[in-house]
Amino acid sequence: MSSTSRKYRRTACAGLALVPLVALAACGSGGGSDASAEAGSGKGTISVWAHQGQKNETSALQNAVKSFNSSQNKVKVDLKLIPDTDYTKTITATDASELPDVMEFDGPTMANFVYNNKLAPIDTYVSAKTMSNATDANKAQGEVDGKHYGLGMYDSGLGIYGNKKLLDAAGVKYPTGLSDDWTAAEFTAALKALKAKDADGKPLDLQETAGYANEWGTYGFAPIVWSAGGSLIKDGKAEGALDAPAVVSAMKTFQSWKTYVDPNTDGNAFAKGRVALSWVGHWMYPAYSEALGDDLVVLPLPDFGNGPKTGQGSWAWGIGADTKNAKAAGTFLDTLLDDANVTAMTTANGAVPATRTALAKSELYKQGGPLQLFSDQLAKPCGDSDITKSCVAVTRPVTPGYPVITAKFSEALNSVYGGADPKSALEKAARAIDRDFSDNAGYKIP
Repeated sequence: MSSTSRKYRRTACAGLALVPLVALAACGSGGGSDASAEAGSGKGTISVWAHQGQKNETSALQNAVKSFNSSQNKVKVDLKLIPDTDYTKTITATDASELPDVMEFDGPTMANFVYNNKLAPIDTYVSAKTMSNATDANKAQGEVDGKHYGLGMYDSGLGIYGNKKLLDAAGVKYPTGLSDDWTAAEFTAALKALKAKDADGKPLDLQETAGYANEWGTYGFAPIVWSAGGSLIKDGKAEGALDAPAVVSAMKTFQSWKTYVDPNTDGNAFAKGRVALSWVGHWMYPAYSEALGDDLVVLPLPDFGNGPKTGQGSWAWGIGADTKNAKAAGTFLDTLLDDANVTAMTTANGAVPATRTALAKSELYKQGGPLQLFSDQLAKPCGDSDITKSCVAVTRPVTPGYPVITAKFSEALNSVYGGADPKSALEKAARAIDRDFSDNAGYKIP
């Protein structure tokens, strides 16, 4: 596998499908009649589509289906795996009547699929136990207008991995958790101190080689917008939220960090000790912990004034809008989302369990575990609109217009990182987003 493929596969673990999401916005008529799922008999064969990602993930899913099929004789699952690079495009291009009874989807694409009548609400078909055991952050990603269209087996989170040995050598005091996080100014000061002790003066990894004009740009760095008190969109408008003065100032600070960034062309800047800090997600823990051992520390992202923030959300499961056997689909989802299968999947891919009970038992994410920070962040969900100082995990905007939002924001971020004026870049992005929303009557979901 090439180094580029490895980077893309890592981000896919966090639910960051790097296909051109903007293509979704132009697909389907949208805003049509209500989803037409029928309850059916609750028996028979149901079709299930899923993305074919990491080998371990695929095996865990195949084992879950095999176990379900052998555990009872009322419902049989016919699983179809589609390569992850083609998955979202395949759902987008397929008419709702040809979609399966159950399908997996990348979290940010959900609202667009709801808008185009490809997903049905699952509240009636999954059990109350399944719904109540889902974490609040998991439910926030799958909710539109009070109805749930999806639930995930796992979630995601961002943080800063630190090399304790290098931090101590530079005399840098670092956070121990959310309660004493760095301010943006303190983070910049830490970079300056680390630079003085760094061979090439570049102590920071920002996953630069993944590029920023894509979903990694939005997932990885929209937390700066939220932490500055802004939003990608608020009350249906980006102007005044995305290009607010505090956001412009925060993006100037982000731009100033480039001088400290190791380009990390070999993907091993942090693991080999070339940098002291790496801004990335939970999915890098296995490689980093193996490389650093007890010298690895996990820190929250810096606070730009509205509290530290992180992205969240990942792949989720829903019911096709045209299914004729939603009861059987719900029965399968109840099993797929139980602790045994969630634990097997998150053991396979290292992601954060998206159910309360599996999360509490996780050796990595439980209280006192090495990745407790990620569960602490998800325990303070913001949803996608009420982004206060006290919450941490923010859901990317749940709107059919998200493909345009992420495309325009990530383009602006990439331009800013490349030296463009932050105010002009953000204003341009905000105008483009608002123009798209105006052209599509605000993407109202009936």
